[in-house]
Amino acid sequence: MERNRWRGILRYGLFNAARLKHMLKRDHTQPKYYLAVCAIAKNEGQYFKEWIEWHRSKGVEKFYIYDNGSTDSTKEELAPYIDSGLVEYTFFPGQKQQLAAYDDCFERHRLEARWIAVIDLDEFIVPVKDSTIPDFLHRMEKFSAVEINWLVYGSGGAKTKEPGGVMERFRKHSLSEHRLNTHVKSIVDPRRVCTMVGCHEAARISGQSVDSHGVPIKKGFRDRKPQQDVIRINHYAVKSYEEFLAKRARGRARINTLRDFSYFDQYDLNDIEDEPVGSITI
Repeated sequence: MERNRWRGILRYGLFNAARLKHMLKRDHTQPKYYLAVCAIAKNEGQYFKEWIEWHRSKGVEKFYIYDNGSTDSTKEELAPYIDSGLVEYTFFPGQKQQLAAYDDCFERHRLEARWIAVIDLDEFIVPVKDSTIPDFLHRMEKFSAVEINWLVYGSGGAKTKEPGGVMERFRKHSLSEHRLNTHVKSIVDPRRVCTMVGCHEAARISGQSVDSHGVPIKKGFRDRKPQQDVIRINHYAVKSYEEFLAKRARGRARINTLRDFSYFDQYDLNDIEDEPVGSITI
């Protein structure tokens, strides 16, 4: 864990981290938003409405969206949210831009938001024991970052994209302790985090990272038992096979290689069927 943290700090720069820590000790600006989301996306316009409305209903007040060179309807789908001020849109083309987008988001908005959730368009944060995500985060305020486990959802046998939202269409998921569910995404305090280590963990300049039970983290996420009883991230990694092929064609935000076709089989996990969780109608 500490090795990953220092890897992130070294990428950010030791001098930059020390300067940031000193600056933030002296700055007492009150955040404008309690919870924001940062995401980078490419050609996923058709999924934005459901994803934004779900998180909005669960307490997200601001979305920092980085468009990695989309050629689809992304800008049009986001236009009403941009006009209302809910979304801040940044055109961010180029290859391997994921970490650069997160860095830019933290640098521009670390004083604006109390918490920033760093997730993707196929990930939906689901508070299980609380009505909203902020209700959960109020118990975590002394910590620098909270790591939340995946719950991977499969295709349910769907070959083509059918009408309806993602959460409505895909209700079959993996067993909770499946090894893929050890993966986490982070909600971070941007005043105590300088950057991300990959897309999962945060590089802290102070404080502790905790799991969803509020227990300080001592092991890497791959060596911990997944937790989905308090809060989780529904990860719709493949959706239908048609949608997986489109996802594969989009490429990846952090590396230049395409996903192998075996990715679908690996993530197409349909062991348990959920009751509906109040998905957003689109």
